[in-house]
Amino acid sequence: MAKNVNLLIVDDDVETLRTLDDIFEDRGYVVTLAEDGYKAIEFAKKKFFDIVLMDVKMPGINGLETFREVKNICPSAVVIMMTGHSVEELLRQAVEEGAYAVIYKPFDVKKLFQTVEGALKKPLIMVVDDLVEDRETLKDILISKGYRVVTASDGYEALSMVPKANFDIILLDVKMPRMDGIKALEWIKEMNPETGVIMMSAYSMDEFVGKALREGALAFLYKPFDMKKLFKIIDEYREEKKREE
Repeated sequence: MAKNVNLLIVDDDVETLRTLDDIFEDRGYVVTLAEDGYKAIEFAKKKFFDIVLMDVKMPGINGLETFREVKNICPSAVVIMMTGHSVEELLRQAVEEGAYAVIYKPFDVKKLFQTVEGALKKPLIMVVDDLVEDRETLKDILISKGYRVVTASDGYEALSMVPKANFDIILLDVKMPRMDGIKALEWIKEMNPETGVIMMSAYSMDEFVGKALREGALAFLYKPFDMKKLFKIIDEYREEKKREE
């Protein structure tokens, strides 16, 4: 059973909406239904969604355009495209722009659940760094490892996202304008103590290491860091959380 998983289903076919609503509610998902892309965008502005099932071919605003708007509002949402039509170009663009998968109608329900649950098993990570090149490079590496990744350019942007998603790990740079990483760590831990925070820096900041660890950071890594070490820290933290659950 899914616990507190917010699912948005977007389809102009009412029967499809009803069928999927029944199937996922029986599995414990918290389901929201949208009959068109405009309603989906409005829902995304008001509520965080873990998963979005998005029909491709819809009147008014199609699934690709809606996908772009929803991902802009909620970057951490996993979007799975649905189609019963031959719209390969739209699907190709959606996948290139970050759609997680494509499901074809009529649905194979077992495959649909496997796809949704497979996406939810992927750790959700936020990379917070004011240096564009650093955060984008780290993002690409983490995505290639199979993680879901969201980026933030500073502490304030990161804090605005923390209440909206269940982040497993936050990679937090120490030296940033406006709000440094140590202050951001304090706020993050106050908002969600269960989130694992890994501090990172390109500078020698030994005086901050002890403070970061006392504030609840999992580790303090110096750039450029050993990615194997990072993956090991993430995996060990997730295993510990599973044991606790």
